[in-house]
Amino acid sequence: MGSFFIHPTSIVDEDVEIGEGTKVWHFCHIQSGSRIGKNCSFGQNVNVSNHVNIGNGVKVQNNVSLYEGVELEDYVFCGPSCVFTNDLTPRAKYPKGHAGYRKTVVKEGASIGANATIVCGHNIGKWALIGAGAVVTSNVPSHAVMLGVPARQKGWVCECGELLEENLICRQCGRQYRKTDHGLEEELCNSEI
Repeated sequence: MGSFFIHPTSIVDEDVEIGEGTKVWHFCHIQSGSRIGKNCSFGQNVNVSNHVNIGNGVKVQNNVSLYEGVELEDYVFCGPSCVFTNDLTPRAKYPKGHAGYRKTVVKEGASIGANATIVCGHNIGKWALIGAGAVVTSNVPSHAVMLGVPARQKGWVCECGELLEENLICRQCGRQYRKTDHGLEEELCNSEI
C-alpha cells in the first residue's frame, strides 16, 4: 500500500489496492479484491464491495455503496446517497451470489446526483450527468443529461459541466460536439488532430 489516508474508523480488508493520494474518511469499508486508483475521495459511510474497480480522481460522497459488479472509470462523481444495484431479481431465500450479478460501468467523467438510483446491467456514458433522484433503467449516452423516474434524456452537457444548447458549442469553455450513435463526441480542431 502507498501514501494515502484511511480514517481510523474505516476498515480496509486484505487484498485491496489503493492509489497514492486517495482519502477514505469516517466509517467506510473497503472489501477484499477492490482496486482503487489515485487521488480518489470517499466520504463518510461508503462501502466498496468485493472486486469493485475504481479509476483515478473519483469522488464518492457520503452513504454510497458500490456493490460487486460496479466499475467506476476515471473522474466519476457519485453524489450523496446515490444507489447502485447488482441483482435485477433479488430474493433473500435464493441468493445468486456473484455469478448472478449484472455489471454496471460508469464511464469517464460521468456524474451521478444525490439519491439517484442506477439499476444494474446498464452503462453510463462518458461525461453524462444523472440528475438528483433520477432512476436509470437503460444505457445512458455520452454527455446525456438524464432526469426523472424513470430517467429520460433532457439535453446534453459539456465535459466542463455546462449545459449545451442546440448548436452543441459550450458557452463556458468553447468545446464543440457532434452527435454519434453513442451520444456526443468532441470535435477536435485541426491543430489537435
